[in-house]
Amino acid sequence: MSETESSADQDEGPPGDDEPKPGAEISFPYDRTTVDQFRRHFPRARWNDVRKAWFVPGRTASRRIGKWLAGLETEADAHADAKGRDAFDFDPIESPYLTLAKTGFRIRTPYSKTVIDELHEVPFARWDGDLHLWHVPFRSYEELRRRWPGIEAAARRNEPDERRRRAEERKGTEQEMRRRLRAAERRRRRYPLPADDLPPIGRPVAIIYGIVVFTEITGELVDPGLVAEFYPGVGEFHVWGHWRVPVLEELVRTWPAKTPPVEGAEWWLPTIEELRPARRSARSREAKRHAKAT
Repeated sequence: MSETESSADQDEGPPGDDEPKPGAEISFPYDRTTVDQFRRHFPRARWNDVRKAWFVPGRTASRRIGKWLAGLETEADAHADAKGRDAFDFDPIESPYLTLAKTGFRIRTPYSKTVIDELHEVPFARWDGDLHLWHVPFRSYEELRRRWPGIEAAARRNEPDERRRRAEERKGTEQEMRRRLRAAERRRRRYPLPADDLPPIGRPVAIIYGIVVFTEITGELVDPGLVAEFYPGVGEFHVWGHWRVPVLEELVRTWPAKTPPVEGAEWWLPTIEELRPARRSARSREAKRHAKAT
């Protein structure tokens, strides 16, 4: 639905009037029930066939229309919540990670980036930092049900006992040694860059680690024999660049790339799909720092 204001200084008024009157216009897709509700609330409203909109006269028309629209949204939300609750009763999610609340579901799982990413895609899901759980309204049950297998599987993988079991299995294996070496390399916060295609300094760009900000390009040549395991495709014409994690303000100011990176790119301008989770993570880091400071 859309609404526009109309006043005496406009060129066109409702049909049949010699002089334009103050008021507001509203248009919405035709639905008999909605039209009947609208006519009951606004008996003086008139249809403008030229502008394909309803004209509501009066200096308070815009405010009255806004109040009516808010009421429609509330009714729609209540209907959607009732429908979602009925769907849950018919086909419930049975899980130790989900409990019922008065207005929806409460979801509490071990920390998992997969769980966070999945719940961010569920409409109206929100994180409660005080209770350390997620709230999801009944109206979002269909999407939650669709994503639940992935959420539950990720939650179970990140249970403390399961994480310890996997860690014990990895001890002393080549896989564990390579994981430790990769982690140590990442902590050095360096990255090989093609000498003939260097990224801008001080601006968020994307690499295999995610979105970073390069602070320095040393000019020191990379020895491919030492780091090829961590950076496939690195050659003798690569130089080292040092990076840091961007702050929220930098990510918010970053304009997303309109096209995805070309195949084989070693750095690229981030897309909106990459910026959104990076901004969420940065916002969470800032909230934690603020909580510690206070």
